[in-house]
Amino acid sequence: QTRSLLGVFEEDAAAISNYINQLFQAMHRIYDAQNELSAATHLTSKLLKEYEKQRFPLGGDDEVMTSTLQQFAKVIDELSSCHAVLSTQLADAMMFPITQFKERDLKEILTLKEVFQIASNDHDAAITRYSRLSKRRENEKIKAEVTEDVYTSRKKQHQTMMHYFCALNTLQYKKKISLLEPLLGYMQAQISFFKMGSENLTEQLEEFLTNIGTSVQNVRREMDCEVENMQQTIEDLEVASDPLYLPDPDPMKFPAHRNLTRKAGYLNARNKTGLVSSSWERQFYFTQGGNLMSQARGDVAGGLVMDIDNCSVMAVDCEDRRYCFQITSFDGKKSSILQAESKKDYEEWICTINNISKQIYLSENPEEIAARVNQSALEAVTPSPSFQQRHESMRPTVQSRPPAARTSSTGSLGSDSAALSALSLDSLVAPDTPIQFDIISPVSEDLPGQAKSSGQSGRRTNPFGESGGSKPETEDSILHQLFIVRFLGSMEVKSDESPDVVYETMRQILAARAIHNVFRMTESHLLVTCDCLKLIDPQTQVTRLRFPLPNVVLYATHQENKRLFGFVLRTSGGRVESRQTSICYIFESNNEGEKICDSVGLAKQIAFHAELDRKASEKQKEIDRVKEKQQKELNKQKQIEKDLEEQSRLIAASSRSNQSSAEGQFVVLSSSQSEDSDLGEDGKKKRESE
Repeated sequence: QTRSLLGVFEEDAAAISNYINQLFQAMHRIYDAQNELSAATHLTSKLLKEYEKQRFPLGGDDEVMTSTLQQFAKVIDELSSCHAVLSTQLADAMMFPITQFKERDLKEILTLKEVFQIASNDHDAAITRYSRLSKRRENEKIKAEVTEDVYTSRKKQHQTMMHYFCALNTLQYKKKISLLEPLLGYMQAQISFFKMGSENLTEQLEEFLTNIGTSVQNVRREMDCEVENMQQTIEDLEVASDPLYLPDPDPMKFPAHRNLTRKAGYLNARNKTGLVSSSWERQFYFTQGGNLMSQARGDVAGGLVMDIDNCSVMAVDCEDRRYCFQITSFDGKKSSILQAESKKDYEEWICTINNISKQIYLSENPEEIAARVNQSALEAVTPSPSFQQRHESMRPTVQSRPPAARTSSTGSLGSDSAALSALSLDSLVAPDTPIQFDIISPVSEDLPGQAKSSGQSGRRTNPFGESGGSKPETEDSILHQLFIVRFLGSMEVKSDESPDVVYETMRQILAARAIHNVFRMTESHLLVTCDCLKLIDPQTQVTRLRFPLPNVVLYATHQENKRLFGFVLRTSGGRVESRQTSICYIFESNNEGEKICDSVGLAKQIAFHAELDRKASEKQKEIDRVKEKQQKELNKQKQIEKDLEEQSRLIAASSRSNQSSAEGQFVVLSSSQSEDSDLGEDGKKKRESE
């Protein structure tokens, strides 16, 4: 019965321990939440006090709002103090009693339970040893030890059991105390907190809160009215802007404005990431005076891209993208390739940058002056074949142009050609001459006389710019200078003796481009050597055109725009095979055209001196060959004389030796005859045998 009753009490103690642990966790959450609420309230009051120190970009000095928030901060600060007091009371009156019961009383029950279990096991072991005592042989010493062991273990078990049972009985009373004391402390702390709050919330504060509530409602009504007006404005803008949502609107409905001196909008900028790879980045571009600016998303202000005063702009083909154009600075050291979104933006950007490059924006009425300049360009020049008609321009039959058009020119290029008369202009540029705006690849078509003069019509050019199996002809050239140029156009001229030919050709080609909106220019690398001028494709390094240097008879730069330069090439054949023709080629360079002309002049001088040196070298070689031949003949004659002298000396020596040998034989023979006469018959025989 005791063991069974003990099991019930132990089960009840375990249930109490489990429940008290859950209640402790719940009350601890209340305590933690109260501490967090106190800290958050204090932080809120601190932030409200710091409002007057804030500098909002769109907010002015609102004294009413500042004073209102200061009053709120004062009240919330008092509430924070009340919350801090409440946290202290909860810690003392609620958390301390339940913590004591959990950490002291419940752990005491567990400790006594373990001690009682150990004492019970020791008693069972002592009884077992006592029961094994033998009845035959009685050892008094062993019997006394076992009896003493049973006595001690039984006494210990009984004492432990009494303390354990007392603690289990007391636990029933402590359970009630541990439940009621924390709840009582919690309620007293809350009542004290509400009393402090009621003392702080006076009637004056209630009136203040009422006024603030009324102000908030008024602000809300104003906001609703403003939102309604904005919604109506949005609907009107959506209806009016519907045609502008198209990325490339119809140019007939939305024509390009060519008289702008300011422009802004999004463009895609090309950035090189490697030798052949590139990436495109979309940014907002705008013009500011004579500068082109860009602004990335998130930037506060724009940055300078380049100075576009006296710059050049042209349409380019880039990575199979539409509406691309390139801007090059006046010194040619910096260039940017940009892509517009539509054809309208593409043409407006090119026209705007052209107008800015002429510094029209510095005048009082820039748009009116730009319109007048563009109109004068249209009236000054006769229409010429467009870029798409360049193949038809090579035919002998050409369209006729009014003869009065050239006489009314006003020198739109700023050169002295405007002062020439109609007769002098006709003597420079052949009438009815077609203009070629692009370089025709020598694979498909050749310029008049170009195939004959280039000497490359029978050779295949590989993508690396080398002729199959042959050494490049410019490899041994002393001069190698490379320039970046853009081909503007070419046309046949009647004279190649005066620089006025180049000036007039520049005027005709640029004016024709302006009339027919031909913005595209082919960029190439111009290689100047002592043998020829070459136009090389910058991408494939294939030679597009080759101009033999002796055929370049005239070259000049524009008198005002130093980036423009041209040269006259004298070729055999052309439209009339029986005579030589002269073709003037016009280019725009990144650097000054004078440098290119100086380089061409230097190449011709080097070629001239090289020719003189070659002739002098050939003459010296001929003299050296004659001297060498004479020296060989002289050496041969000396060798013959030496051989004859040697032979004579050998013959003389041979004759002397023969004479000496004959005299010796004669003496020997005489002596032998005298001896023979003395020896007798036997001696003679012996002598003969010897």
